[in-house]
Amino acid sequence: MRVNNDEPANWPQGVARHVLDRVDSTNAEAFRLAPSLSGPAWIMAHRQEAGRGRRGRAWTDPPGNFAATLALRPDGGPADAARLSFVAALSVHDALRDLCGPSLNVALKWPNDVLLNGGKLSGILLESSGAAGQVATLAIGIGINLAAAPDPAQVEPTATRPVSLLGETGLEVTPEDVLNALACQFDAWHRQMRTFGFAPIRNAWMARAAKLGETIVARTGTTETTGRFDGIDDTGALILTGPRGRHAIPAADIYFSGS
Repeated sequence: MRVNNDEPANWPQGVARHVLDRVDSTNAEAFRLAPSLSGPAWIMAHRQEAGRGRRGRAWTDPPGNFAATLALRPDGGPADAARLSFVAALSVHDALRDLCGPSLNVALKWPNDVLLNGGKLSGILLESSGAAGQVATLAIGIGINLAAAPDPAQVEPTATRPVSLLGETGLEVTPEDVLNALACQFDAWHRQMRTFGFAPIRNAWMARAAKLGETIVARTGTTETTGRFDGIDDTGALILTGPRGRHAIPAADIYFSGS
């Protein structure tokens, strides 16, 4: 059930806005709506009952938290679409600073998490449809723990501790406020990438990155690489420098010291 699709005054031009009472998954709803969309569209739900994170992991979504997906037809191929995860992370970071003030201690964790006071506040999931080598529709799903965080006992023992905005700061922010700020930020950063390429996005992301220049661990399956986090390359791959030299890692789970 749609509860409010009225666009605020500063809503990005040409972007649709769908606010739902409840849905199974905002990403799933994005793909259901995709055939009827004439341009980008944000789909937000007050209750998401079958949310999911990376690699099929469950994403809990209690009332008051933020769950939304941006559906769009991206330019270029799968690699270009994948780099929009960095646009999304920047947008979440800056939208929260807009709403809560510049002193909010948020940082970005590769590849697609947003941290608050060192704990996981937000996750981003990209899914796509289309023939091999093409992206017909991209769904950028974003979850933010505004009001509540999962019980640490429900997440993997080695995972970054989950936190909520309310629990860490005492600030109450509504999902609608986040949606409006996030849509504006994404529109601005996406325009930058379309105009100037990935370089300004890469630089801005690294300026907000957690643990840049510090030793971290990247795990892919049974492979573990430890090294100094030297940023991301022009494909978005993680750059680690260790005893055996410099490594570009396209996909991995990242662990900080003590996590």
